[in-house]
Amino acid sequence: MKKLYFGSNLKMYKGVRETEKYLKKLAENTQNISREEIELFIIPSYTALPAAVRCSDCNDIVIGAQNMCWEDQGQFTGEISPCMLEELGVKLVMIGHSERRHVFGESDAEENKKVRSALAHGFRTLLCVGETAEEKEYGISAEILRKQLKIGFYGVDPKESKNIWVAYEPVWSIGVNGVPATSEYAQRMHMEIKKVLFEIFGNQAEKIPVLYGGSVNPENADQLIVQSAIDGLFVGRSAWNADEFDKLIRSAVYTYKQYW
Repeated sequence: MKKLYFGSNLKMYKGVRETEKYLKKLAENTQNISREEIELFIIPSYTALPAAVRCSDCNDIVIGAQNMCWEDQGQFTGEISPCMLEELGVKLVMIGHSERRHVFGESDAEENKKVRSALAHGFRTLLCVGETAEEKEYGISAEILRKQLKIGFYGVDPKESKNIWVAYEPVWSIGVNGVPATSEYAQRMHMEIKKVLFEIFGNQAEKIPVLYGGSVNPENADQLIVQSAIDGLFVGRSAWNADEFDKLIRSAVYTYKQYW
């Protein structure tokens, strides 16, 4: 069985104490699920990162940051440098989330600088990609993903692929009003992503997990996880209750084992 990836971005919802409580409960709930079978990661808010790292065993739950500046230091008011994240003991950095791209206006070129910096500092680097509803309507989803991946990983050495993760999050499927992608559509887009990753990294691309994120819930998680090109689930609000996330993970793992 291949390793399955499960994680969540807490966005701007849980404070320090709430994050600690959540992580402790999630670790307790999932302690008897072999980490040979799953990789579990949580990406809290910046203010909760020190407490999250302190209260979590990175072998059980990998703690990540929601964003990162590409420079180690300098005149970047309001930014967080990779050195600061290293100092905290953070192991993962998410780059290019839909909200960073479409709310805060980050470009593919900026994401590339962040990717290269994160990899240079040894972080597991999670690049998020996805098309808008308009781009999907125009039938250019594959082209958009290709562009985001080709620019996002420009200049990255294939040897660094062991620290690269990719999350496919169609913009139209994210958030309160998001519409989940069908498992067939998600599979098709994941196959496109894997094809582009092979073009960039050659055989090293086989090491790169590609996760689906976008209105993942208990009703569709099992259908998504059994798709051959989907290596894990990047879960939103359905993961923000530790008991419910535990149930979703267990059901998905069980279904995967029965299917494959």
